[in-house]
Amino acid sequence: MAQYILTIIYLIASVTFIVGLKMLSNPAAARKGNLLAAAGMSMAILGTIFLYKDETGAYLHNYAWIFGGLLIGGIVGTLAAKKVQMTAMPEMVSLFNGMGGACAALISMVEFNHLVSEPLESIHHSKVLIIVLGLLIGSVSFAGSMIAWGKLNGRVKDKSFAGQNIINIMVLALAVLLGIYLTLQPQHALLMYVIFFLSIVYGILFVLPIGGADMPVVISLLNSFTGVAAACGGFLYDNKVMLTGGILVGAAGTLLTILMCKAMNRSLKNVLIGSFGGQTTASASGATSQGSYKEISLSDTAMVMSYANKVMIVPGYGLAVAQAQHTCHELEKILTEKGVEVKYAIHPVAGRMPGHMNVLLAEADVNYEKLMEMEQANDEFATTDVVLILGANDVVNPAAKTDPASPIYGMPILDVELAKTVIVNKRSMKPGYAGIENELFFKPKTSMLFGDAKKVLQDLCAEIKNS
Repeated sequence: MAQYILTIIYLIASVTFIVGLKMLSNPAAARKGNLLAAAGMSMAILGTIFLYKDETGAYLHNYAWIFGGLLIGGIVGTLAAKKVQMTAMPEMVSLFNGMGGACAALISMVEFNHLVSEPLESIHHSKVLIIVLGLLIGSVSFAGSMIAWGKLNGRVKDKSFAGQNIINIMVLALAVLLGIYLTLQPQHALLMYVIFFLSIVYGILFVLPIGGADMPVVISLLNSFTGVAAACGGFLYDNKVMLTGGILVGAAGTLLTILMCKAMNRSLKNVLIGSFGGQTTASASGATSQGSYKEISLSDTAMVMSYANKVMIVPGYGLAVAQAQHTCHELEKILTEKGVEVKYAIHPVAGRMPGHMNVLLAEADVNYEKLMEMEQANDEFATTDVVLILGANDVVNPAAKTDPASPIYGMPILDVELAKTVIVNKRSMKPGYAGIENELFFKPKTSMLFGDAKKVLQDLCAEIKNS
């Protein structure tokens, strides 16, 4: 009877995962979708703890270890999630994703040790294959996510060396070949640890040279790896809900990776071996000063925006760094009260992770209907009086369309230069995350408004109120 109830719980949980994932595609329903999926996962966890039976028909009994782990993990996760700043959200996503990969790898190692303790003739090669896949993919995801975490918080720099791609392929090929051999000859248990070591090395080398501008794609790809590793665990334990969750994460991560590559007009292969956005590309691009730029005063900015019919705000990582999303929303409300139409133009790879700007603005309770995707925004820039760019750089750089020598050439951008007036808020003229200079800053219609985004927006709000 307990097994039937558990099967029903797994079915309900799987449905909540699917429905929750669907709801995540709509910003207005994303929060509810996340809670729904979390509720389904909670049901699945509790159902497994109290209703699962092993091969001997016995229930789980080590409740102290189980609930001790749940309690410690729950407290650490909750505190970390509550304290994290929005600017640090991408690295937290990488960190949590890496923990998922590590979990899958450790499960594979533990289950392999259980497996080889059985008589050799009773070991199924298919089970060993699943264990090896979970170990290899989970280890790569863990190591790669840790490097991505270090890159996003500035602790790890982009590094590459001659022949690195060849070495990467050799390390991966060796790990795969040893995995195949171990699948056929599981008595060589020490090979499991060699595969683990090689997978860790590959995960590090695979992410290390990838430039900063490609990190959203890498995070999405590593997320799909963790999903596949979790699905291997589902196969291993014949656990339907674990299998379903892993497949959904793997499929969603893969699709998102493809969409992100499409948004940058680049192939996944080019992302993984091109080092786009790294220090090497910055120097290779030969970025130099392209002429003089003009500044605009705060009072002039306030006047231009107050008398505009339509204002488009382009948020970027600089907005997140300054934690200015709430002040930005306040500016939007002040302009709206004056009869100005205000919208937000969101580039799909703005920030440091997929959907970073959407999450940032959602925290400030910005109306979802005001968030425009790149294609929609590009259709409206020609009828826009003022574009206010807050910390965005590479996603508005015309070099993507005009300079074949630029490393971002071919990447779809926000066509802000079509607007009547472009105002760019930056701390300085320092290049963006891709390490290349932005020719937009030197265009006749562009004016620079220097300063911290939050302070500038606060002063701008006060100036507009008094105008």
